[in-house]
Amino acid sequence: ERPDRPTWSKQIEFTLAGIGCAVGLGNIWRFPYLCYRSGGGAFLVPYLLMLVVLGIPLLYMELTVGQYTRRGPVHALAIVCPLFKGVGMASVAISFIMCTYYNLVITWALYYLFSSFQAPLPWQHCNNTWNTANCTNHATNSSYSSTASQEFFNLRYRMLEQTSGVDEPGTIRWELCLLLILAWILIYLCIFKGVKSTGKVVYFTALFPYVILIALLINNAQLPGALDGIKFFIVPQWERLLSLEVWVNAAAQIFNSIGIGFGSLMAMSSYNSFHNNVLKDTLTISIVNSLTSILAGFVIFSAFGYMSYLQGIAVPDLAVDGPGLVYVVYPQAFANMPVAQLWAVLFFFMLLCLGLDSEFAMVEVLVTSLLDEFQQKMIQIFRWKELLVLAVCVAAFVLGIPCVMQVGIYVFQLMDHYTAIVSIMSLAFFEVIAICWIYGVKRLSSNLEEMTGMRPNIFFRACWLVIAPVLITVILVFSIIQFKPARYEGYVFPPWAQGVGWVIAMASIIWIPLAAFHTLWILPGSFVQKLKLSVTPYALNEKSNMPYYERGHVTKFTFTHLFLY
Repeated sequence: ERPDRPTWSKQIEFTLAGIGCAVGLGNIWRFPYLCYRSGGGAFLVPYLLMLVVLGIPLLYMELTVGQYTRRGPVHALAIVCPLFKGVGMASVAISFIMCTYYNLVITWALYYLFSSFQAPLPWQHCNNTWNTANCTNHATNSSYSSTASQEFFNLRYRMLEQTSGVDEPGTIRWELCLLLILAWILIYLCIFKGVKSTGKVVYFTALFPYVILIALLINNAQLPGALDGIKFFIVPQWERLLSLEVWVNAAAQIFNSIGIGFGSLMAMSSYNSFHNNVLKDTLTISIVNSLTSILAGFVIFSAFGYMSYLQGIAVPDLAVDGPGLVYVVYPQAFANMPVAQLWAVLFFFMLLCLGLDSEFAMVEVLVTSLLDEFQQKMIQIFRWKELLVLAVCVAAFVLGIPCVMQVGIYVFQLMDHYTAIVSIMSLAFFEVIAICWIYGVKRLSSNLEEMTGMRPNIFFRACWLVIAPVLITVILVFSIIQFKPARYEGYVFPPWAQGVGWVIAMASIIWIPLAAFHTLWILPGSFVQKLKLSVTPYALNEKSNMPYYERGHVTKFTFTHLFLY
């Protein structure tokens, strides 16, 4: 135990925070979109299989390491495998990069939330000043016309006022900038007291979305055509299972949804009591996360069925893409529902809650890691932890300003494409190698037994040792081979923008080789001796709480000597 380490007031607070971290906007738009693109019910088969053999075992692994080491991802990975301490640093880097642009989605939710109090809804008709001559009140797939909902979201007319490409930055959208400030204020108020404030907030933000989802499902199920959408969602097109891309998408969704490799859940589990039942939290978080995705699927696809009824076309022929699923398609469905304003307000408030949970978890990773390594220095500089959290939020806000310019949607799409696909899969690969193979399943099992009195069963050991590493390797190789340049709708980013995307991806991945080189550089002995020491885990001296190598003859080093500043 580390007596200086704060813990959750109640264990249920960590469970709810973990659910809030895992359950996010990806459950509402990325899962239904991938399901739609992969043939509906056919996607559920590989998705549930990947949950069992990848999601649950790897979440169990991350929570175990975080709880046992009582540290954030940077220190935790450096303890279990000094050679791959950069994995922890990369997870912090990717969390910070993502939190700078992910908050834009919360900003959009706030914009739509405030707009939903108007009657009629501004995207309900084409009589607004920003609408064009091509606007139509009826949904259409024609390239020569656009719906009021489409024009409200993008097309250079209302919310985004987007430019024609990334080459034209345009000006700052001051309405969005003010809402981005409001979003960061909300984030700060959620986490400025650490787990003590976060633990109280999650009671509402983690539970309220389920009330809204259930209410929406009850409402949508009564709409004409809803059954057709639900059938498409649950009835598999078995021939789609022959496509390797469907299986890779299912695995990637598990990683992105649960948050494997982000470090968020590992950081939050470091505040658990040492003897907490890790398996119970693992099963609760992962299963609730997947059930939420399926519940959201019923809600979204029932709306798809209603839209196909209004348009007179089949569900597979609807135009659905990325963020437009939430901010174009669903608002369009609201426009034709009874009491449209009420459902719009509830839906976008739900998106706000989901976004806040995921966002403050990513910010918490950086704060936890800074305090783990530089606590005395941070306190000397900022006097109080609250000021450190404020500095992190201000820095992230400043870096996120390009996202609220007229070019913002392109910046968002570029960062999300290279961070969510390239960085996360590479990071997950090295994390699994470091923990499952180098640190070893035997040590991991021993850690669990020390904390809970129970060793993991043969299924988890097999997943850690063989199944997960093999599957992640296949997914990573396939992702590289099939990698496609970033695009937004019909716009393909120019080569220089693709280069910027790769720089963003490397901003997190580069810490892995750099930290490995640093470890080998400072260790004594020949290269073989250095390599041997670099894969020897730290243990903790119970009396001094100072790290040392398990082999007594090795010269002792303080932890900061092995940390890459």
